[in-house]
Amino acid sequence: MKDLTPEKTLAIVEINNRLFFRFFQTANTLHTKGTQALSEFGVTTQQWSVLGALSRPQAAEGMTVGELSRYLLVSRQNLFGILNRLERQGYVERVTGEEDRRSRKVRLTAKGEKLWADLAEPIHDFYDKALKGLSFDDRITFIHYLNVLHNNMAKL
Repeated sequence: MKDLTPEKTLAIVEINNRLFFRFFQTANTLHTKGTQALSEFGVTTQQWSVLGALSRPQAAEGMTVGELSRYLLVSRQNLFGILNRLERQGYVERVTGEEDRRSRKVRLTAKGEKLWADLAEPIHDFYDKALKGLSFDDRITFIHYLNVLHNNMAKL
């Protein structure tokens, strides 16, 4: 920003502040409204993200806690609490790895798979309402810019 006028520099600083504050507000709203949307199932947004990660075909045999932590970009400490609750509820289980008997993997139980299937309609409804007004192309572009932002932040 060295070559910019003071006015342009000030405008960029203001826009950056607004943008990151809006991300903060959006994350808080996702947590609040997402939890409300899933309340009848007794699932939090954090549990929703873990169940979603484990429901992917690539995770059918389970994921280590480290893999899950890296995939979700959450600390192992935070993840352990979520996994313990999901395990107590019977939605996930920890199993010995097939290829490495020393490793432990987390995977969905049959009860967890059923819960994820039951959550599909409310989740898709939530997504559709949240993304109202954004065309398919807008959504693709939005993903692109979020990826750019994420990659830049990861390098900091």
